[in-house]
Amino acid sequence: MEHIKKQIGKKLWVLFAIVLFIAVSIQFTSPKVLNPPVTSEIMVSPAVAQILKKSCYDCHSNQTKLKWFDKLAPVSWIVASDIKTARSRFNFSQWNDLTTADQQVKFWEMINMAENKKMPLPSYLRLHPEAKLDKKDIEILKQYAQRFIISKPGDTMAVNAADREFKIFQAGNKFSDPAPVSLNGIRYYGDYRNWKVMVATTRLENGTMRIVYGNDIIIRAIQEGNINPFPSGSVIVKVVWNIIEDSEGNIRPGTFNNTQWMVKDEVKYPDTKGWGFARFNGTKLLPYGKNSASLTACFNCHKLVKETGYVFDLPVEKKAN
Repeated sequence: MEHIKKQIGKKLWVLFAIVLFIAVSIQFTSPKVLNPPVTSEIMVSPAVAQILKKSCYDCHSNQTKLKWFDKLAPVSWIVASDIKTARSRFNFSQWNDLTTADQQVKFWEMINMAENKKMPLPSYLRLHPEAKLDKKDIEILKQYAQRFIISKPGDTMAVNAADREFKIFQAGNKFSDPAPVSLNGIRYYGDYRNWKVMVATTRLENGTMRIVYGNDIIIRAIQEGNINPFPSGSVIVKVVWNIIEDSEGNIRPGTFNNTQWMVKDEVKYPDTKGWGFARFNGTKLLPYGKNSASLTACFNCHKLVKETGYVFDLPVEKKAN
């Protein structure tokens, strides 16, 4: 009996030695997280800065501060990957590299993700509970985001700019030639104006009005309840204008902001449940993003509506049986 105990003890020590050797060895493979120079840090009030530094900067800036356990493999592999992805989506240390329209979209995307408890990542909060955002934090961020609303009541310059832009559009019937193509291969084309309107929405919190169009494939799928998943070939186009309010208090579309596209192709976009995303900014319809990661970032918000095939607004009524 004593001999058996010694044999078991010896095997346990050998097993412990192997595990220890592996644990020490993989530390040499731990990636280093470097902090590049801060070139154009977001300029906000002290209250907003405190929230961003507490909950966002460790991933979405060049001022990452790692805890000791963040540097240990295999955790360090996950941490380095998450930081790389987060910085590619938006970086508060390079904030002014984004256009005002992109800043608006990114900041409200961040707020929406926080309200739905998707950001900071639940996996991050388990080891960094101090980064959790509460309701007061989110309200402060929303108040700051109001600065992105371009037009104020009776803003004559905004009204005149919208009128000039519309006249140019009417004269040429197009903003860009040739048709632009996004980094992931989605081509802009103006025929969507002949599609059925799915929904029209106004987002006063970020100062925009939207009309959402759907092609025949997606309209039919919605009517028949064939939405999860949507069939290949489905296309949604959201057209976004900045809101203006004239001196009489009338709210209407102002200058053109962007068009946002969702294209269903299971083969081409397998990593985002078959949906390809694109955005074309301004009257020049400039394709958004510097790399593919910036386009797949859209999917983070759409994951919130998995039950409706990753599409937010589905107002078209089903056909009666």
